[in-house]
Amino acid sequence: MDDLKQSVQNAVYEQKDPLLIYKFESFNLFKSMLEKLNTDITSFLYKANLPIRDPKEVRQAKAPQRSVSGLTASRTQLSQGASNANVQRQAQQVKAQPVRTEKKVGRNEPCPCGSGKKYKKCHG
Repeated sequence: MDDLKQSVQNAVYEQKDPLLIYKFESFNLFKSMLEKLNTDITSFLYKANLPIRDPKEVRQAKAPQRSVSGLTASRTQLSQGASNANVQRQAQQVKAQPVRTEKKVGRNEPCPCGSGKKYKKCHG
């Protein structure tokens, strides 16, 4: 990082944009760090020794058994659930709308703060 800082400071003397030099060189350092990290991880994984298990010991994972007998519902239960969901959605939509006590101020009208300026020059 110190070398990067020094090279950016030297770029000022060369009349180049130091921010662009910093971005370019820091990105190159980042790419080289990622390449080295990937190389180290890959070499570590190739060197790793995995124990070989006896095929008789290996078991296949089974999906859990699910009972579908308790999943039946009548049409009335489904319609009641749907109507409850609609009521909840409508309640959420009503809460989302802001409440205004005053009318909306136009851009060319005087500002309500009392400065005497147009709203677009003061707060708009």
